[in-house]
Amino acid sequence: MARLKKSSLGRRNFIKGAAGGAAVLAAGAPRMKAQTPSTASRAAEPTASARQAESGTPSTVEVLTADRPGSDFMVDVLKQLGFEYVCANPGSSFRGLHESIVNYGGNRSPEFITCCHEESAVAMGHGYAKVEGKPLAVLLHGSVGAQHAAMAVYNAYCDRVPVYLISANLADVTSRRPGVEWAHSVQDGNNLLRDFVKWDDTPASLPHFAESAVRAYKIAMTPPMMPVALVADGDLQEDPHEAAWPRIPKLTLAAPPQGDSGAVAEAARLLVSAQSPVIIADRAARTSAGMKLLLELAETLQAPVIDQGGRMNFPSRHPLNHSERSRAAISDADVILGLELTDFWGTVNSFKDQLHRTSQPITKSGTKLISITAMDLFLKSNYQDFQRYPELDVAIAADAEATLPSLIEAVKRLLTDDRKRAFQDRGAKLAAASVAARERAKTDATYAWDASPISTARLSAELWAQIKSEDWSLVSEISFVSRWPMRLWNFDKPYQFLGGSGGAGVGYGAPSSVGAALANKKYGRFSVAIQNDGDLMYAPGVLWTAAHHRIPLLSVMHNNRAYHQEVMHVQRMATRHNRGITQANIGTTLDNPNIDYAKIAQGMGVHAEGPISDPKDIGPALKRAVGVVKRGEPALVDVVTQPR
Repeated sequence: MARLKKSSLGRRNFIKGAAGGAAVLAAGAPRMKAQTPSTASRAAEPTASARQAESGTPSTVEVLTADRPGSDFMVDVLKQLGFEYVCANPGSSFRGLHESIVNYGGNRSPEFITCCHEESAVAMGHGYAKVEGKPLAVLLHGSVGAQHAAMAVYNAYCDRVPVYLISANLADVTSRRPGVEWAHSVQDGNNLLRDFVKWDDTPASLPHFAESAVRAYKIAMTPPMMPVALVADGDLQEDPHEAAWPRIPKLTLAAPPQGDSGAVAEAARLLVSAQSPVIIADRAARTSAGMKLLLELAETLQAPVIDQGGRMNFPSRHPLNHSERSRAAISDADVILGLELTDFWGTVNSFKDQLHRTSQPITKSGTKLISITAMDLFLKSNYQDFQRYPELDVAIAADAEATLPSLIEAVKRLLTDDRKRAFQDRGAKLAAASVAARERAKTDATYAWDASPISTARLSAELWAQIKSEDWSLVSEISFVSRWPMRLWNFDKPYQFLGGSGGAGVGYGAPSSVGAALANKKYGRFSVAIQNDGDLMYAPGVLWTAAHHRIPLLSVMHNNRAYHQEVMHVQRMATRHNRGITQANIGTTLDNPNIDYAKIAQGMGVHAEGPISDPKDIGPALKRAVGVVKRGEPALVDVVTQPR
């Protein structure tokens, strides 16, 4: 099918001519000769249509041609890299790329996902990548798009997640339309994001774009994974390309770095000889193989595992999962193996947030500390998410998941019959302690069972009752509901939990859940999120995105009508100053009026019920919502809850 493309007349000259209303050019006509200074200045004068710029209606003067814009080639690059989706809030700076995606590319691989905010678009990419194990593309509109997106990019950076950013810019000042296009253009399109992306580039040609696009994908997917950013120049998108398309380089992903054999052997020796080893994992399970490898290591050693929840590292009901008694296990340990820990120092030290802040070790004297993390291979200075410096005995700068096979092999080589018998005895004691911990959790969940507002334990238990027979995936974090799902549900698949935001930026939860649900959709998984109320208010428009694109997701509101963590901080300050805590609600609560999240969702086209304050009503409402999601649509249930 023939395609309509821009004339061989350059974009900058065409815009100048069209703005003056004098551009009438047939397809295949020769290029316009260079203007003299006098004619150039007259053509550049801002007419009424030019002054409308971005805020007005685009000029209707246009020419249908058979030329190929550079943006078509950019779409070919995106297709070769295997992008399934591109998330974006539409913007004129990438209008060429947008048009090529939906027409030249047929809106397939990638498919355009319409977002109502750049922060939501990036957060959707964040959630998607944690399910799918690869990035989707995100388009950002000029200077303002990068500013809107910045917090979500920072979350992904802190969470070590690959998000592929393409911002658009018009570098040539003579090409910019008068007015808004100047305010939305910059000298350095990636400057705002550079401190918290792993790599960026501004391609100056189509061959440059192809090479940098492939390089960016490879860098993003090499541990430690992080966002990358490219700039797609407006002229490069829209100007015609008369020659054959440039070659697109072949993508070859780098094998993740593995630990040094000598250091791995030393780590194995310490673990096998230990009386009370402990394994702590944060972002260790990078793929579905990660959980299996960690299981094999833990069962070989019969060592307790503390899953810090940066990813789904270890089955929640396994007898060696001792995450809920982490401090006791760490205090008793003589060897601690940390796998991709975000904060090793904070793991083995206690810190008191008092007027005079103090800290002290949790570990006993002589405990050996072993770290395996790819973060030792990459560090930046300005944004200081790298935490306190830990004093280690063995530091292995490598990807933990890639290093586990050699560590397991080294451990098995050192096993003797005596050590195996000791491990079996240790495992039996750990299994008994695990059963006792689960029974305590069940008992604790019954407290305030019939209370209103509804307890987070009751909310979690009622939700589990409705989804446990589904192939479910919890796509939200759980720290704000006292980790009740991890204490009550049976997590045993890698995609059933995705971890938190990384940078603790509020506004992550709702869009990242929709992005994760988008990734789960093709696998037929049931996506569910326990959605914080304050978080949803940052960008509720993502509910419309879910409805518009038929992304099945059950959002259950944890509606405690406050930014409750900040309530507690203000209470702590008031107590420290002996002023009482009665005023801590000022500036921290979401009431007077109360927000009706069901009405908000309904206005976005989402099935919604609530607000529910009687615990007896939760189960039936959830059951109805589950039916909606199983039909392939999003649903929301608003539950009025206790603070945590």
